[in-house]
Formats: sequence, C-alpha cells, structure tokens
Amino acid sequence: MVTDEELSAALGARAVVDRVVDPEMPMLTLDDLGVIRSVTETPTSSGTAVEVTITPTYSGCPAIDEMCADITRALTADGYRPVEVRTVFAPAWSTDWISDAGRRKLAEAGIAPPGATSRRPDGPIPLTLEAPSSTVRCPQCGSPATEEFSRFGPTACTALRRCTVCREPFEHMKEI
Repeated sequence: MVTDEELSAALGARAVVDRVVDPEMPMLTLDDLGVIRSVTETPTSSGTAVEVTITPTYSGCPAIDEMCADITRALTADGYRPVEVRTVFAPAWSTDWISDAGRRKLAEAGIAPPGATSRRPDGPIPLTLEAPSSTVRCPQCGSPATEEFSRFGPTACTALRRCTVCREPFEHMKEI
C-alpha cells in the first residue's frame, strides 16, 4: 500500500498544492477555485525549491494572506524548501476558472454556483451597482424562481438569495 508521503513525492509539489482548501469556502480546494496559476519545482543542493503563482478572486480578497500561508505550510510540511508564493493580478481571475468539480462541490454544499460570464475586453472592468439579471437556480429544489435579498453574503464573492418555491435561503457565488 502506498502512503500519502510516497504519493506526494511521486506526484510532486503540484499534488500537495492541489489539496490546499480555500479558507473562505472549505468545500473547495484552491485548484477547484481556479486561483492556482502555476507550480514550479527547482532542485537545489538542500532539496527542492517551489514557487507557486496564484491569482486571487479579486484584488482586495481578505483571504489572500491565509491562502499563501496555507500553501507554504502544506509544501513545507511535505519537505519542500524554500517555498515562495507569488500573487499576480493579470489576467484577472474569473468565476469561469472554477472547475466542474468545484461547481459540483458548491452545489452539494447548498451554494448556487456562478453562471458563465460574458467575455470582456482587456483593461479596466466597469463597476456596476445593479444586481445581475441572470436566473439563479435553487441548489435545494432546482427552481429558477429565486430572489436576491442581500447583494453580499458571508464573503464578498457571494450574494444571499431565497427560493420562492421551497422558501429555502441559500448563497449564490456571484459571476465575476
């Protein structure tokens, strides 16, 4: 039987990073969320150095320091040294980067996954203060008859909604 340590060594640093969970939505890994841009291993005289590049969900994400610390702790615990986690903001993260597995995990946790975003030109993203007009299906009963009652949920990435059919409240991860 192969141990977790042997599996990690065989698969490398990327396998370690792929298991790090998001601090705000622990049902998702950072890889599910699509914030991991690259993982580079470089052999050194004292072991293996790792550089991880991430793109936060938005520039003011309050969880970015925790994401970096969690990645560093996971890699260091697995024997990688030194570890550097770099943050890049271009290209800007989009909810389109959430994996199919991540969308499934959100729905299983009772959070409506985001819909697809429309392609935007490069450059500044215009700020709109109006709620999107897209239909959001209830993750409990599947009804499209839902209403937003708060633009912001427990995280800035989510809105609070309720189903007008089953009357259950739920979070919706906003399209970004």
